[in-house]
Amino acid sequence: MLNINSITNGIVIDHISPGNGIKIYYMLELDKADYTVALIMNAQSKKHGCKDMIKIENVLDLDLTALGVMDSNITINLIKDERISEKINLELPHHVEGVLECNNPRCVSTSERNIVHRFSLVDKEKRLYKCDYCDHLYNVED
Repeated sequence: MLNINSITNGIVIDHISPGNGIKIYYMLELDKADYTVALIMNAQSKKHGCKDMIKIENVLDLDLTALGVMDSNITINLIKDERISEKINLELPHHVEGVLECNNPRCVSTSERNIVHRFSLVDKEKRLYKCDYCDHLYNVED
């Protein structure tokens, strides 16, 4: 059995749906990190059967709000002195920037360079966002 050590201080992104761990790893640009990062894929989970998780050592100041868009099952554990100091269950954020991309070919965000894609939540139950520029609707499940 693979043994992954616990971390003394940092962040554990837990209960990631299998396959989403690598997407989150790149979205957070952890491939460019100069600190210890562990990406664990297809780990055993009592709750979900199988899960991915990411352990980030000695870092506590990442912006993780957009992760709720990618996977609503994620739990964020802040670790201090080898103990969970705070547990955060993610929700869909009301506004996201640079996470979703508008696929409307007439939208200014798809035709102009250097425009950050921005979306606002319009229906939490349906996980539905709309582009702030053209009002195109985007379902997170798609």
